[in-house]
Amino acid sequence: MVIRQSGPDWKADAPLEGQAGWRDHAEFMDRLVDDGFIVLGGPIGNGRVVHVVSAGSEDDVRATFARDPWSESHLLVESIDPWEIRLDGRRRPCA
Repeated sequence: MVIRQSGPDWKADAPLEGQAGWRDHAEFMDRLVDDGFIVLGGPIGNGRVVHVVSAGSEDDVRATFARDPWSESHLLVESIDPWEIRLDGRRRPCA
């Protein structure tokens, strides 16, 4: 699980889609989802975002997010922690 926080170029008064370099960042993140690297992700408030990723190591996570066009400008890696998902309600069959 990766927590990222707003970086120095983040404009708090602009919407997500209004941030500089939005399109390149969005395309990069969509590729990570398509490749199976990002399993879940989204904002949690206070300028922070959580990404649940599937990666071999913390180094792999850091190297992957370093390629994000927003790396170090709009988003900074705050923490990377292993997370073993033991409960997942999304897998329940529909009634």
